[in-house]
Amino acid sequence: MRLKYSLSSTVLSVLIAISPWSGSRADEYGNRQFVKKEHSLVKPYQGSGMSIPNWDFTGSTMVSSNYIRLTADVQSQQGSIWNKVPVHMYNWEVQINFKVHGHGKDLFGDGMAIWYTKDPLQPGPVFGSKDHFQGLAVFLDTYANQNGHHNHAHPYISAMVNNGSLSYDHDRDGTHTELAGCEAKFRNSEPETSISIRYEQDTLVVSTDILGKKEWKECFRVSGVRLPTKYHFGISAATGELSDNHDITSIKVFELDGNEYAEVERREFITPQADHFAPHRDHVDDPSPGMSGTKFFFVMLFSMLFLVCAGLGGFYYYKKHQENARKRFY
Repeated sequence: MRLKYSLSSTVLSVLIAISPWSGSRADEYGNRQFVKKEHSLVKPYQGSGMSIPNWDFTGSTMVSSNYIRLTADVQSQQGSIWNKVPVHMYNWEVQINFKVHGHGKDLFGDGMAIWYTKDPLQPGPVFGSKDHFQGLAVFLDTYANQNGHHNHAHPYISAMVNNGSLSYDHDRDGTHTELAGCEAKFRNSEPETSISIRYEQDTLVVSTDILGKKEWKECFRVSGVRLPTKYHFGISAATGELSDNHDITSIKVFELDGNEYAEVERREFITPQADHFAPHRDHVDDPSPGMSGTKFFFVMLFSMLFLVCAGLGGFYYYKKHQENARKRFY
């Protein structure tokens, strides 16, 4: 009996290890990761129509067999996807595969946001979700609103921690509330892009794999970040006058080693905060928009007409003055 039990246990362990929803695996740091199925979403998407277990959708979000499209390449759309299950861990990693693509060559937008927040399912002006949020947001911004006042190019990935008192300054791309950021040329990338957001021991690490090499490239690392437990994961996207397709293909959430039940319960009541922010940059107002070609043409046309009329009027006045002078002479 003991031998049979031992063999059964071994076979069961092997099956669990090779399963896509296996109990654990080792990460690049040699630590164990445990897949959290209730927070993850992979193909084939289960459910009927727009219904997927453990997930809610808002706005323009559409589910197909190959991807979840938050927005199409159409103006003025907002869409989001939110996990219904609160997160009962404080050491975790979320890996997301996505594509941002569209027809625009020089002008496109606006971008996406990945959320770990207290208040899900609330549409708003920050890439399709609410402002003054509580928690963590990682922004994938494809359009530069500052007209040259950045010290970086776009697309750009940045992070923000908010206790509900801060507002995301969309016109200036959140440069004055970001923790850190990096450039990432993920738009119209031929392989789909992978992003990893790892939160462990109060340290936030964001990494990307844009070239599809299965190798993470660190984007930024920030220590001294304190986030509560029992918040929700979500992803949102928005278009305005500019547009893009924002597609999600998979979301995988892992529990990392070190989570203790007592600490999970205690952290539910802490306030989201961060010790360090990116160095301050002067708040420079955007320059006035340049004159369009049509407007410039009409300004020049009316200026020339004014000069011609003024010249003709001056010439007529001069001729009349000369005639009057000759009459007085005779």
